[in-house]
Amino acid sequence: MLIEALPYIRHFYGKHIVIKYGGKAMTDEKLKRQVIADIVLLHYVGIKPVLVHGGGPEINDAMRRMGKQPQFVSGLRITDEETVRIVEMVLVGSVNKELVELFNQNGAKAIGLSGKDGNLFTAQRLTPDKTEGIDLGFVGEVESINTEVLSLLIANGYIPVIASIGSDKDGRTLNLNADHVAGKLAAAINAIKLIVLTDVRGVCRNPNDEQTLISTLTDEDALMLIREGIISGGMIPKVEACIEALKGGVERAHIINGAIPHALLMELFTDEGIGTMLIPSEQLKRG
Repeated sequence: MLIEALPYIRHFYGKHIVIKYGGKAMTDEKLKRQVIADIVLLHYVGIKPVLVHGGGPEINDAMRRMGKQPQFVSGLRITDEETVRIVEMVLVGSVNKELVELFNQNGAKAIGLSGKDGNLFTAQRLTPDKTEGIDLGFVGEVESINTEVLSLLIANGYIPVIASIGSDKDGRTLNLNADHVAGKLAAAINAIKLIVLTDVRGVCRNPNDEQTLISTLTDEDALMLIREGIISGGMIPKVEACIEALKGGVERAHIINGAIPHALLMELFTDEGIGTMLIPSEQLKRG
């Protein structure tokens, strides 16, 4: 495996890789420790990982404990004023700090951030015309990214661990979809790859049959599958994030099942990979 990995390590050496962390790999303690250890390994072989995380299951649990029922539209959480406070409390105050501590325990230096820190993200509220005519409340999209703060941290040997919370120009807290954040961030820092960890193998022609996995998919074909309803629900923002990254110059984007032990290393360092790799359509057109 090490011999097979060598050309990939050489290709990725000194490059940024953005990892969007979510799904079962965040809630299963054994998997969580494996994922963090794998990212630390990337760091120590000279790759520059940046971690973006959500925390959907943890937020859902906190909401239910407070008597609120989670609701979603096309994979995006409907977020009223009370919910956005819960989201910030869970993501920034709990999940982010736990992940940072795991990195530290594995011998790496990690710094936890949200979009508010160092004005990392400037965001604006999503309007109903972008969300099937439904007002999602305090849900935003990233307008701009201050990459200076990330460059300083990475140059000094830190792994940034970023919670998907931001604020608008008036200082109002906004819940940001972690998939979309990861896609925009990958483009902004000129990452060579975006890797989205989720609970399914990747994009399947039949979402109920993982044997129909599509190993390689162009951004144009991915958009077509969204229009046809084959890509739906929570998979939509993941695929949209990959498309955003590719349009921003990222070389490859991947959607993989983070519940598979060491999925990240297998996707990065083996010839076959284990999930769906998205590539720019222009690449095929150029031959």
